[in-house]
Amino acid sequence: MDKVPLTVVGAEKLKAELEELKTVTRPRIVEAIATAREHGDLKENAEYHAAREQQSFAEGRINEIEGKLANAQIIDVTKIDAQGKVIFGATVEIEDLETEKKVTYQIVGQDEADIKKGRISVASPIARALIGKELEDVVTVKTPNGEVDYEIVSIQYI
Repeated sequence: MDKVPLTVVGAEKLKAELEELKTVTRPRIVEAIATAREHGDLKENAEYHAAREQQSFAEGRINEIEGKLANAQIIDVTKIDAQGKVIFGATVEIEDLETEKKVTYQIVGQDEADIKKGRISVASPIARALIGKELEDVVTVKTPNGEVDYEIVSIQYI
């Protein structure tokens, strides 16, 4: 299986979620199942079935996170000499040359992407266009509305 790139922050969030699932959620569900079993007939026990469903979801998420972390390539952008180029983990401010609108994005792994927080997937068209470019370079991004030209205004490795 291919290594999945993750920022340090993204890896820490996954580890925290895994810890929460294992130490808080899982024991709470086990307790709910035990309580529901005490109520008798399991065939018609809605509490029991709901708790089993929660358990299934939680165990699936635990397995998913463990798999992601096992296959993760954790990249600390602050420790890489990028030589002024846009790399995975970099925070890039770009300006639309037509509208002069500026926007800032951090290039992150697919699981970390959240456009509302300014984090875009390394696999997105904008990120693919930016990777390897330098300050003041102009990149052309193909969008559903046609091509858009952006100039790289700043690059930060934070």
